[in-house]
Amino acid sequence: MSIIVNVDVMMAKRKMSSQELAEKIGITQANLSILKTGKAKAVRFSTLEAICKALDCQPGDILEYRED
Repeated sequence: MSIIVNVDVMMAKRKMSSQELAEKIGITQANLSILKTGKAKAVRFSTLEAICKALDCQPGDILEYRED
């Protein structure tokens, strides 16, 4: 089971930098990087909501399931 995080794809579509997104959602760039690379073990709904608001997207645009 693989959950793919597509935050970087949505950031590119919105022409937004990591620094700008991190500031908008209130997390550090280091934590955003951990999330973007898929190394995060969990994501809070409040963080997911903030990302969706900042990038004007839906949770399904950010998280994707791919069978191994």
